[in-house]
Amino acid sequence: MRNTFINTLTALAENNKDIFLLCGDLGYSVLEPFAAKFPERFLNVGIAEQNMTQVAVGLAREGYNVFTYSIGNFPTLRCMEQIRYDVCYHKANVKIVAVGAGYAYGPQGVSHHTTEDIAMLRVIPNMLVCAPADPVEAAAAARFMAAYSGPGYVRINKSGEPCIHDPSVQLAITPGNFLPVRVGHVTAVLSTGAMLSVVMKDLEQQTLNYAVFSVPFIGNYDRKALINLAENFEEIVTIEEHQLNGGFGSSIMEALGDLYSERSIKRMPRVRRIGIPNKFLGMSGSQNYLRTVAKLHLAVD
Repeated sequence: MRNTFINTLTALAENNKDIFLLCGDLGYSVLEPFAAKFPERFLNVGIAEQNMTQVAVGLAREGYNVFTYSIGNFPTLRCMEQIRYDVCYHKANVKIVAVGAGYAYGPQGVSHHTTEDIAMLRVIPNMLVCAPADPVEAAAAARFMAAYSGPGYVRINKSGEPCIHDPSVQLAITPGNFLPVRVGHVTAVLSTGAMLSVVMKDLEQQTLNYAVFSVPFIGNYDRKALINLAENFEEIVTIEEHQLNGGFGSSIMEALGDLYSERSIKRMPRVRRIGIPNKFLGMSGSQNYLRTVAKLHLAVD
């Protein structure tokens, strides 16, 4: 997913002369094509993510569409003050790209487990949060962010994710929309990020007749689409590789609750959230192992 995003961004930079890429002393074997093609629009700022964010804002004020790139928690949690005051308050044209969502860097332990970022970033005004599910959505996210003006966050997995969408089709993603992936009845599964491949595998093994939707943008959901889900499904299951507190599932419950309180829907569907328990997993291991420990799998409740 990370390679697809950067490769797409590199191709877009050919015609979009405003694209500028910053990294925090990583991305080797991934970022070299961009750096080689556009040395005047690439800068490795070193292990100084807070400074990287401020440099990005300065470049944005000079007219650049700036992308910062680092591992999970480092361009996000470490930089919350800079993101809030410098990027979002000033509506700076800065896109934060965090590679290694959830437990993608599982062997490195809690310092590299990116499990609270959605909750922290989605509440900041002006921030647009995107979590693509596969390489096809990652390419679509790069195209969208290259054309979008304003603060953005792209949360991508590390590498090796299978394509769920048809790779021969250039997918377009729009904030607020739900992408249909699988037809089903009674229960709708809403998945964000790389958990989509887990959902599809679990459904095949259990032969459950669930509908599946991928949700690449978190928050500001399309009202008609959400009302349609609430009216046509008895149960909605959300799944994410993120803590339950304040994450994707919480955003869906908030949106549904608002619709119900304003009487836009007559009933609240049952909502079941699947996510990381609200505690640290003080252990190291592969992403799949930690997902299993955290019970991030679709099962009949």
